[in-house]
Amino acid sequence: MVKVRLGKTEICVNKNGFGALPVQRVSLEGAAKILRRAYDGGIDFFDTARFYTDSEEKIGYALSDVRDNIKIATKTAAQNAADFWKDLETSLRNLKTDHIDIYQFHNPSFCLKPDDGMGLYEAMEEAKKQGKILHIGITNHRLAVAKEAIESGLYETLQFPFCYLATEKDIELVKLCSERDMGFIAMKALSGGLITNSKAASAFMSQYENVLPIWGVQRESELDEFLSYIDNPPEMTEEIKAVIEKDKTELGGEFCRGCGYCMPCPMGIEINNCARMSLLLRRSPSEAQLNAEGQAKMKKIENCINCGHCKSMCPYGLDTPNLLKKNYEDYKAVLAGKVSVK
Repeated sequence: MVKVRLGKTEICVNKNGFGALPVQRVSLEGAAKILRRAYDGGIDFFDTARFYTDSEEKIGYALSDVRDNIKIATKTAAQNAADFWKDLETSLRNLKTDHIDIYQFHNPSFCLKPDDGMGLYEAMEEAKKQGKILHIGITNHRLAVAKEAIESGLYETLQFPFCYLATEKDIELVKLCSERDMGFIAMKALSGGLITNSKAASAFMSQYENVLPIWGVQRESELDEFLSYIDNPPEMTEEIKAVIEKDKTELGGEFCRGCGYCMPCPMGIEINNCARMSLLLRRSPSEAQLNAEGQAKMKKIENCINCGHCKSMCPYGLDTPNLLKKNYEDYKAVLAGKVSVK
């Protein structure tokens, strides 16, 4: 069993964290079964957020009796101190606990600091003083904000997208966290579902001893793969290197990571899936995307009013309206049989 130490927090957990965003799409009993199976299989770090609807409640329901054996990280997207305290108390109640191991600011547009006029960092410090949180973390999708957070010395952990499609700048963040003794939690370890080879994804992560990947899981079959890696961690082989290089070639350039920060769309377009439909068609069973429900979702792109909201909110600087149009044209060609997805 490989353990990872999250920097100065001194938290040491299995190098397979559980990302609980997807369990909000599973029934209470179904989620409890998956969460309990994860715990029984050796996973002891669970990441959620106030923003993930009932995800916190499901963790509390499934794991409150083993609370002392696990570490829980959750997040607040509060914009002021009053909402911060409201979020914190709600999370504590949902998780059925008296403390949160790592409480994270959820993807702020700038690096929150003391005396910045927001009052949020001060609230975080007070919550830590009260023992309601043990460690202060931040999550982000912006390189500049992430780097500033590391260099500020104000945070004990950084959660940032990291997978084998990472750029050199992403890898620099990992190294900088190591130098500053700051925990690095890797979200989007499967690039929002575009990476389909979990063995290759896990082998890539094994190269970075200070990185804790959190795998988003909503099916037992997915969980079984990650549990199997606890006793038999994949190693980087020539075969896996070839898989990674192939994916880097196919997924190189601009593509939607599916983070959802462009949402909601005023016209009801499911941007975080529609803007990467071409890739989903070619990297997952296409039948699930081409059914009547999928067609209805894609047809909404015709209603785009080019308001620019999604483009302005994209942390990766993508021209989202144009990406939607390209994906829709490709989708229609596949649907008409003019283009093969094989």
